[in-house]
Amino acid sequence: MYFGSVFCIHMGNFLIMKFFYFLVFAFFLSCTKSVEDRCFIKDGDKYFEPYIEQKPFTVNQIIENKPDYLEVINLKKFRRFKQDSLYFHDSKWENYEEIMKDYVIFKEKFSGQFMCFGRQTDGKIQYSLGKNNLGYWLLKIENNQPSAYFLGLSFSHYYINEIQSEPIIKDGFLQVEGSLVEIIKVAGLPGYDDYSAIGEGKLFKLNLKDLIKDSDNDGYNDIFEESFGLNPKSKDSDGDKINDFDDMNPMFKSEKNKFSELYQKLLPDYAAAPDFKKMHYEFEVFESECDYFHQVNPDYRILFASEKESEQTDYIKVTDVFHHGISKIKRDEKYPERFYISKWGSSFVNDYAAEYKNGKWELEMIGGTVS
Repeated sequence: MYFGSVFCIHMGNFLIMKFFYFLVFAFFLSCTKSVEDRCFIKDGDKYFEPYIEQKPFTVNQIIENKPDYLEVINLKKFRRFKQDSLYFHDSKWENYEEIMKDYVIFKEKFSGQFMCFGRQTDGKIQYSLGKNNLGYWLLKIENNQPSAYFLGLSFSHYYINEIQSEPIIKDGFLQVEGSLVEIIKVAGLPGYDDYSAIGEGKLFKLNLKDLIKDSDNDGYNDIFEESFGLNPKSKDSDGDKINDFDDMNPMFKSEKNKFSELYQKLLPDYAAAPDFKKMHYEFEVFESECDYFHQVNPDYRILFASEKESEQTDYIKVTDVFHHGISKIKRDEKYPERFYISKWGSSFVNDYAAEYKNGKWELEMIGGTVS
């Protein structure tokens, strides 16, 4: 009798807990957006959310939000921001070919993926600073093998001097001079940004052990993977059996379906494009929640960031790395095989009508703007 009572009590608790977990699961599903919500525009929705310009960080805010691995030191003697930026804009470009002779090996080994400066030779190792559309990097060539390490310093906040008065690698640290800056809009030149110094004379110091750390040995340092949402503990972040370093779409598995083909058709084109399979550090970053967009199989390397700022990495939140975008899809209510979609670049927006006929997409440009 006692055993039966205990058994009934336990079974009752089991059923209650099972029902509770079912309710939680059902609630989770009800709160999770479907592919339809993530990829299709409903009546009244906008193709793109209006751009809201964020207030630039103050010096104190930059320091408060700096990466833990970064030390910022005030210098008593330093190269002024104006002097260095004028060199970059004027003198360097007037004598570009001559200056770049010292960087030929970096251009060759990194397939021209970086603008190089601050070169240093340390025994058999050659170092250079580099920058591309993602930010600042430390480049290294050792035993004829190239490696690049992302610094994770937003170019919206940090400016590294073109001319470095001291060796950039010293006592196990990367030590580079520069300024804290804010981005300003240039009147009369839509889409053009420039820098203004808000804190000059800084030494940015990073421990080389922290900088070169690559926990999963996939070829990307942990700082890079954490900055852009890859998994630093797995060399195959999306589980598609392709190493992140060789994967053209390392965040999501590529799938071939009707709508992933539409997004792939609208990806930006590159004239006389080089072999992007060799360009491991050159990515286009897109802001999108759409699964179909995520599933493209591109010819060049792409990464994705969430449309929700709360789900973006700290680096993405404060650095404008989006140079292209493709909207969600809008259905035509009268014609089920007709859809509307837009794509934008730095100076244009193109609107398209898309129809799926005989197993392929036909696109018609129906509008757009150029700035």
